[in-house]
Amino acid sequence: MGRGPVGAPAIIRYVNNSLGLVTDVSGSDGAMKLITTKTASSDSDISFVNGSDDVVLDSTYPIYLFKFINVHSADNNITFQVNFRDGGSSYDATKTTTFFEYVQLEDGTGAEMGYATGNDVGQGTGVHTLTRGTGNDNDECVDGELWLFNPSSTTYVKHFLAEISDSNNNGAISQQKSAGYCNVTAAIDAVQFTFSSGNIDAGTFKLYGIKDS
Repeated sequence: MGRGPVGAPAIIRYVNNSLGLVTDVSGSDGAMKLITTKTASSDSDISFVNGSDDVVLDSTYPIYLFKFINVHSADNNITFQVNFRDGGSSYDATKTTTFFEYVQLEDGTGAEMGYATGNDVGQGTGVHTLTRGTGNDNDECVDGELWLFNPSSTTYVKHFLAEISDSNNNGAISQQKSAGYCNVTAAIDAVQFTFSSGNIDAGTFKLYGIKDS
């Protein structure tokens, strides 16, 4: 078998009852492709709409990944949230969600974890909570990611899950883990991020598509 590029590890792949050597995975079917980047600057929302502003959110990829980096809120003690559009003009896809939180104060006290009652949705159209108690000090922000699976399906529910690191308004670090599904047969064609009040003061939002592996 041949050698890979100098300094690059060789990857052995099992295909059709034989072993093959992969030397370049840059264009492999499992690659993650950056679709678009949006930068917030005192925006009421950051929305990703299929077919708008170079956004692809259709059957091109079975998995979509949203990353949000240094997202800063204008208001204090609020929630970062997401909602989904299933056609039409409103972000009101029916969904069922769940929300867990892990907390530690800056002084090392107050550590806790548990199910955040009241921050879930049961077959409703409201926003899905990604954080709670988010602060707006100059050094506070939200970082994390949200995965959306097969949004173009017109047969199955559309699952999503999120993991967030959040600077709380009370000087705590919070990790939020949440998940849910859009219980609709229509395709999800847009995703919108907002704060519960005030603008998204700053932050970077990236959308990736992940090909079949």
